[in-house]
Amino acid sequence: MFADRLLRETILRFPHYAEEKVSITKLKKGGSDRLFYRIRAGESESLILIQYGELRPENGLYASLAEFLQSLGVRVPRVYAHDPTQGLLWMEDLGDCDLWEYRSLPWEQRRPLYVSALQEAFTLHAKAHLPIDGVALQPSFTRELYSWEQSYFFENCLGRFFQGEAGKLRELAEHPKLEAIVHRLADLPRLLVHRDLQSQNILVRDGQAYLIDFQGMRLGLASYDLASLLFDPYVELSDDQRAELKQDYESLWKAAGLPLPEDLETVFPYAAMQRLMQALGAYGYLGLVKKRAEFLRHIPVAMRLLAQVLHRIPDLEPLLAHVEGCLASR
Repeated sequence: MFADRLLRETILRFPHYAEEKVSITKLKKGGSDRLFYRIRAGESESLILIQYGELRPENGLYASLAEFLQSLGVRVPRVYAHDPTQGLLWMEDLGDCDLWEYRSLPWEQRRPLYVSALQEAFTLHAKAHLPIDGVALQPSFTRELYSWEQSYFFENCLGRFFQGEAGKLRELAEHPKLEAIVHRLADLPRLLVHRDLQSQNILVRDGQAYLIDFQGMRLGLASYDLASLLFDPYVELSDDQRAELKQDYESLWKAAGLPLPEDLETVFPYAAMQRLMQALGAYGYLGLVKKRAEFLRHIPVAMRLLAQVLHRIPDLEPLLAHVEGCLASR
């Protein structure tokens, strides 16, 4: 019955669909609380229908953000229609191939896809000078948000999943170096960031990257988006491959005659730590609180990546030792 209603709503907005054989297929999509459907009309036409509720208000911003990103020249799916009262959004069907789908290809075939994704991120990041007063963004990265990401990690990953002792976790969480990192990142100039720039949020069509799931867009650091892509727990990258991609990203700024937005050498490890803490907190929360057990399997990989990053940050040896101890215990 629900599918029939969605088809009726679709035909109301696309009357020519009534003249074709129309079908609807529910799609699987990550940890989102949204529902995704592919609607086909005839042999060649299709679109994606997203149904969302009121639990996360940012989902209602997707349509306006898509139009804004297109105005910046960022590749995103086109929005065909939006009904905010019913929480329905019809958008371009770019297929099912995301960057994650290419994870097993040889590096010489994968690298151009990553470079395309970095180009889209750069296009977004480099627009920091534009006025955004009328754009509905999520709250900016501040000291409070960076601190929350750290707390999210300690509570849901080290606490809930690894069942760490409360006193020990509190001692680690209060390490002055963690607070210093929060202050260092929050004091840097901010620009537009995707916020969740990982392989499953980048569709690939005809060799070109398209960004999706950008409803969390806000002001933050380019390093955070870069770290999201290069330290993606869903895809294995070597240190050499990360170094190549980081150089590719820096080259985009140089080719445009623009200075790098921040010192990527010193800031990047801090941003990578923050991003992995956020991801690990999400895996623990989604897996144990929301009962989405499939997310728990990503924790070991993300913890190994976090250990790699912590090795590059001086004065956090106690946290590194605890993370490595957690890995050894599993």
